[in-house]
Amino acid sequence: MFIDSHCHLDRLDKSPQQLQELVQRARDRGVKHFLCVCVAVNEYETMLETVKDFSDVSVSCGVHPLHQEDVCSYEELLSMASREEVVAIGETGLDYHYSPDTKAIQQQSFIDHIKVANKLNKPLIIHTRDARQDTIALLKQYKAPHTKGVLHCFTEDLAMARQAIELGLYISISGIVTFKAATELQDVVRQIPMERLLIETDSPWLAPVPYRGKPNEPAYVKEVAQFIADLKEIPVQTLADATTYNFYQLFERISAT
Repeated sequence: MFIDSHCHLDRLDKSPQQLQELVQRARDRGVKHFLCVCVAVNEYETMLETVKDFSDVSVSCGVHPLHQEDVCSYEELLSMASREEVVAIGETGLDYHYSPDTKAIQQQSFIDHIKVANKLNKPLIIHTRDARQDTIALLKQYKAPHTKGVLHCFTEDLAMARQAIELGLYISISGIVTFKAATELQDVVRQIPMERLLIETDSPWLAPVPYRGKPNEPAYVKEVAQFIADLKEIPVQTLADATTYNFYQLFERISAT
């Protein structure tokens, strides 16, 4: 069984019937659970409405670093993230690649998310791009020792992965690892310990080979798993078992049954 630890089902541009079919395709390929990740709190209720009929879909709450037009206060985030159905905080983090002009706003938002995660004892879902030093520095400064988290769609170097693991975080790998040009990432993935590894699609973006260029969907997490298993020279079932176990260790509010 596989788990898509990071997807955006509300962004798939599907009718309710099409979404039902899409989720069923994933189930038919062995995907056991889906974590639908929020990118903008003003879209949270719409996201929740989209997935409310799926018992195998969990949700997070947060503001993506590239959605700072939807920035909310610490109090607003705390109130919304306190809701029982919210299993994680994010996605949050820093992205200096596309929006370096909003560094200060991004950093304050990230700090607020970390503090909310600390208070609610819910794990962080962290996006980081071209912001390695600041991401690690803010986590070291503000993350409580008990607070868990994951660097999702990881594309950074081994040094950052090791720093994150030292902070108690997990590393999640998307379909990018299957891209021909992703040789550096592939080398990193070979060295990430199995006990800290997750897999994801980040759908509807970043479809893995052989679906690259097409809309991504959770069923394709199987291709991500197979590719990583081949990199590590282990059976794909071993990879599936480990990443599924890790998922439930990280997102403790989600039942493994």
